Amino acid sequence: MSRDPAHVGGAAASVAPDVSALDEPTGTFPGWRVVAGCFVVLLVNSGLAFYGLAVYLNAFSNEQGWALGSISFAVTVFFVIGGLIGLWVARLIARFDVRIVITIGALVSGGALALVGQVTSPWQLYVSYAFFAVGYGFAGLVSTTTVVTRWFHLKRGVALSVASTGLSVGGIVITPFAKRFIDDHGLAATTPWLGVLFVVGVVPVTWLLIRPDPARYGWEPDGIRLARGVAPAVATGVPYADAVSSTFYKMVTYGFVLALGSQVGGIQQLVKLVEDRTDERTAQFAITVLAATSVVARLIGGRLVSIVPMTRLTVALAGLQCVALAGIAVSRATVLIFASIVLFGLTIGNLLMLQPLLIAERFGVLDYPKIYGRSQAIAIAGVAGGPLLIGWLYDVFGSYDWPYLIAAMLCGVGTVVISRAGPATLPTTVAIDV
Repeated sequence: MSRDPAHVGGAAASVAPDVSALDEPTGTFPGWRVVAGCFVVLLVNSGLAFYGLAVYLNAFSNEQGWALGSISFAVTVFFVIGGLIGLWVARLIARFDVRIVITIGALVSGGALALVGQVTSPWQLYVSYAFFAVGYGFAGLVSTTTVVTRWFHLKRGVALSVASTGLSVGGIVITPFAKRFIDDHGLAATTPWLGVLFVVGVVPVTWLLIRPDPARYGWEPDGIRLARGVAPAVATGVPYADAVSSTFYKMVTYGFVLALGSQVGGIQQLVKLVEDRTDERTAQFAITVLAATSVVARLIGGRLVSIVPMTRLTVALAGLQCVALAGIAVSRATVLIFASIVLFGLTIGNLLMLQPLLIAERFGVLDYPKIYGRSQAIAIAGVAGGPLLIGWLYDVFGSYDWPYLIAAMLCGVGTVVISRAGPATLPTTVAIDV
């Protein structure tokens, strides 16, 4: 990984902070504690929201008997609002302490989740999911990846891989617990406790471990001590307007629309698919295997991004995801289903991590929250549409064969688009179309 590029293609630098207001650094570098805090925030967020949505979808289908398409539309509402909120979050964390933003997100998510199990009609589900999505966006990837990129430049790949591993660990630690609790006691009795868990799991950790910016505490990124009276290096990178008009940005963003759309659609329907083809306990184990595989893969991927060209790695993983989705579509034997799920898990953790990494590596930290927030908002077209498309196709075909095969085809198109983006790292001395 290279340091953020200095003035590339019209890049600008931010104003240095008032050095008289900086604290003398004491003790050990707080950056890794920040990473640990973001890990826990994402663990809770993914376990109760990202992976949890698949559990709630299956429970609503079993308890309420609603059409899968109507329940899947609630997931679409969730991801559309969660993605669009990311644009607002990017502006908020540029002005306010990121811990305040995450705390608001936890409180809103906890309250909305407590109400999810009390709904009695689809429109009530859509409203509760809308509020749930607002909290998810505030306490999600835009906030956590932004604060990690502030603390790490040279070690950004490793730091982001560790922090974002919380996404997968949440699927191992929290989601199976939530599913078993719901299976045993029902949605109405379970979701209030899950809402409490969301708040208790996020808020204390946020204030104990996360720190908004290294310069405020007398540090530079990557653990370099900043002597009192010496100004920290100013943030460098590509201005927002130049970044979003570049070919790289467009190809990565639109490619991820299809890659993440097929991925999230596959995840959200996976519990029901496995339960349809096996039984409840096997379905619960399936989501654990998926998340566990993604943990291992993400930690390996965090090392690979400093060795393998980042765009090539992304293309390879997206291609592997196509194979995994096709395998899930046609598999009937439990062994083959789980073999395909393992392949799927290898791609999930890394593709989610690589989108912010590609943006940060190519464009630097100067306008990262706005650039990534916009890219994530556009990608939401796929993330939100994937579950809806697969749910609708299931209602049409009566099985998951064609829905998952079509998802694999869409992922293939996304793979080709990303391959046209070009390299993520540019020579710092060359001013070109970034």
